[in-house]
Amino acid sequence: MASAAEQMAANLSWSAFGKATELRQRIWFTIGLLIIYRLGTYIPVPGIDGAALRNFMDQAQAGIGGILSMFTGGALGRMGVFALGIMPYISASIIVQLLTSMVPSLEQLKKEGEQGRKKINQYTRYGTVALALFQAYGLAKSLEAGGLAHDPGLFFQASVVITLVGGTMFLMWLGEQITARGIGNGISLIIFVGIVAEIPAALANFFAQGRSGAISTPVILGVILMVVAVIAFVVFMERALRKIRIQYPRRQVGMKIYDGQSSHLPIKVNPAGVIPAIFASSLLLLPVTISTFSGNQTGPIMSTILAYFGPGQPLYLIFFAAMIVFFAFFYTHNVSFKSDDVADNLKNQGGFIPGIRPGKRTEEYLDYVVNRVLVIGAAYLAAVCLLPEIIRHQWSVPFYFGGTSVLIVVSVTMDTINQVQSHLLAHQYEGLIEKSQLRGKRKEGSAKPRRAPSRR
Repeated sequence: MASAAEQMAANLSWSAFGKATELRQRIWFTIGLLIIYRLGTYIPVPGIDGAALRNFMDQAQAGIGGILSMFTGGALGRMGVFALGIMPYISASIIVQLLTSMVPSLEQLKKEGEQGRKKINQYTRYGTVALALFQAYGLAKSLEAGGLAHDPGLFFQASVVITLVGGTMFLMWLGEQITARGIGNGISLIIFVGIVAEIPAALANFFAQGRSGAISTPVILGVILMVVAVIAFVVFMERALRKIRIQYPRRQVGMKIYDGQSSHLPIKVNPAGVIPAIFASSLLLLPVTISTFSGNQTGPIMSTILAYFGPGQPLYLIFFAAMIVFFAFFYTHNVSFKSDDVADNLKNQGGFIPGIRPGKRTEEYLDYVVNRVLVIGAAYLAAVCLLPEIIRHQWSVPFYFGGTSVLIVVSVTMDTINQVQSHLLAHQYEGLIEKSQLRGKRKEGSAKPRRAPSRR
């Protein structure tokens, strides 16, 4: 039988949405900041030769135009002030999370509550500035090497670095404002909008080649069916859970005795999310990006690496899958699901897994379950990320359909919808409580004094 919350969620309608004034304000605030972000992608960096920019970016498409362009919503191709996007902040946050699980002082800082969280966020911002400085300087040098600067030199490099770093920090501030005062996760929504903004142009180019005869109709229909099937598969896998039953014993609080309760511990099939795919893609694109920054003046060693580890090559696909699997296990056990912490929390709360002793035995059992689930989760991530690469480079399908972008779009959409539903449910609960209070007052005001019972 459905719970009260599920029944209320089924009754959500547009009328309930229209009455939720705070939710509407949050949505309009989020849309307004995202529009500001999209406008900023069209503001160019000073000192760029716009005529030669497109040719250079076509040559760099395999390197810096790969995963970085996907996160910038086309700002990299136009060399806008948001050309670096939010990627430095994402990389810094992931690095800080990994260091938090490995450095004892940072791990202790994480356990200090709100004060420790603010300190870790400050370290993340410092890391964002450092990474943005490094990437902006490399991008400025590559622009000079490609002949895209009107007046190359120290002044041009400084202007590019200051502009790009400032744009990244402004995007980080926008994301924090959306998270605090809008709806959804701000950083994820910025990436989401950047990916979705490029889909219409990719579709138009794809169908234009179909009309010109470069791509046959069966190939177009096959790609469309594949896109729908992959999205449905990603949604199914992202919602898949392995539930572990948790039993809480009977306990006494004061004069009251509470019966034992049964709950469950949900473990996602993919606890690491899209982070393994982002890490693996970034590392594999590093050789091509270095060659781009050096003006394609590479030695024999770098040329050999580029020949064997270029996108679509067999070694590229093998290492891509291996790194996705490695980062899925590494990030899950060290950041997203630490079985020792979960076992300690269950022991402190008095909960236990039926048939398993609290403490070390519970930790070993959780490791066993998580490892088995991660085999499926890592294989799912590798399949979703490798399928588009194989189709694009083996069958020469020119439609950009990256597995990482699909994972980000689906996960952000599901998370935002869940937050909207949570706000609507909270608004309905508030309305029900106010109605009950008004009815109670009305009954108290209109109640007549009872007569004393007559004696017989």
